[in-house]
Amino acid sequence: MEFTMPCFLVSLFCFFGAFLVFFFSQCLFRLIKSTTRKLPLPPGTLGLPYFGETFQLYSQNPSVFFASKQKRYGTIFKTHILGCPCVMISSPEAAKFVLVTKANLFKPTFPASKERMLGRQAIFFHQGDYHNKLRKLVLRAFMPEAIKNIVSNVETLAVDSLHSWDGQLINTFQEMKTYAFNVALLSIFGKDETLYREELKRCYYVLEKGYNSMPINLPGTLFNKSMKARKELAQILVKILSTRRQNKEVHTDLLGSFMSEDESLTDEQIADNIIGVIFAARDTTASLLTWIVKYLGENPTFLEAVTQEQEAVMKCKENNGGEEKTLTWADTKKMPITSRVIQETLRVASILSFTFREAVEDVEYQGYLIPKGWKVLPLFRNIHHSPEIFPEPDKFDPRRFEVAPKPNTFMPFGSGSHSCPGNELAKLEILVILHHLTTKYRWSMVGPQTGIQYGPFALPQNGLPIRLYAKK
Repeated sequence: MEFTMPCFLVSLFCFFGAFLVFFFSQCLFRLIKSTTRKLPLPPGTLGLPYFGETFQLYSQNPSVFFASKQKRYGTIFKTHILGCPCVMISSPEAAKFVLVTKANLFKPTFPASKERMLGRQAIFFHQGDYHNKLRKLVLRAFMPEAIKNIVSNVETLAVDSLHSWDGQLINTFQEMKTYAFNVALLSIFGKDETLYREELKRCYYVLEKGYNSMPINLPGTLFNKSMKARKELAQILVKILSTRRQNKEVHTDLLGSFMSEDESLTDEQIADNIIGVIFAARDTTASLLTWIVKYLGENPTFLEAVTQEQEAVMKCKENNGGEEKTLTWADTKKMPITSRVIQETLRVASILSFTFREAVEDVEYQGYLIPKGWKVLPLFRNIHHSPEIFPEPDKFDPRRFEVAPKPNTFMPFGSGSHSCPGNELAKLEILVILHHLTTKYRWSMVGPQTGIQYGPFALPQNGLPIRLYAKK
């Protein structure tokens, strides 16, 4: 005889079965969540309330701060800087984990003060489709195919800068900042950059003073002054956008790329990203050039090697009839020794000591919990100065780059999808000015040569004062 279960019992059984599945799944979820919560935070200290260890980091040699932490706690530790709880990591494997392998778990970010000053629509703070679109637009203006067309314009800026320094006692860093700022404006606004240079410079120079200030928006504070300058800077950029739309000219510079009709960026998005590009292109390049001048001045053998290489480029042009006296993109590809000097300076000086990421969810790494919302800082400086990776790490020796470094051990421009898209432009402007500096000028450093100042980039003391003279 066939047995038939009553309908209500079938329904009850199904309900009960579904309940058990739900119950046990919730228990499993809570167990996993509970286990995650019980993971310890990385070792370390958070310092003072709110201020954390900001002053300890930015008032001394960052190598000392990072090295002391790593020696005490290992390659992963917690701290608190610029109002943010942070986890710092200092191994190539950890940097790859955060920047490449699990990049989806760590969004790019900056401290609150920088986010508000640069603008929340800037490329630095985004992932996904919006970031990909912005990166495509920036690369379109900064890839070799685009910037090879402005080599002669960059050269004019370099020649004019060096000529204005001839016979003068100059602050190398400040003068290189002006040069890098002008190159940045050239890449952004093309031939129109001279129309806006002084107005943009006036506002930006006020804005930059507050980049590493605490985000306290009270009258008289650096942050408050910077935010006012940022508002004015945005208004100038909106005015430039309006003028371009009225003229209806086709432009191949970065602003033209941002204004492409098929990209549909708002004025606010364009302004935020223009300010962001200036920020990324200026101080870092100027700091690098300052260190190059110092290291070449202290190492006559490498200075002579660079000078001979640059003179060979110049003579090659003369031997070809001298028809094309200005540098070309092809010329910059004949400078391997100079390129290795740039690489070694990037390593030793480590202009960018670290980069900022933020955990978008709780993340486990090496048995530690990185809580959602905490900043994560891969420490490039520690990696670049590891004696296991680079023997005698404090010694300036460009010859070490005759062999390519191992993956994830040399990251001066970051790594992964958020690596710096303007590195080709930076290298171009450095090669161009070094060509003329070494072939046409000599210099001597003035004052103490051992001191280093921080704020926030590491720089030679007093911005490296030098006297520059034209060669006879």
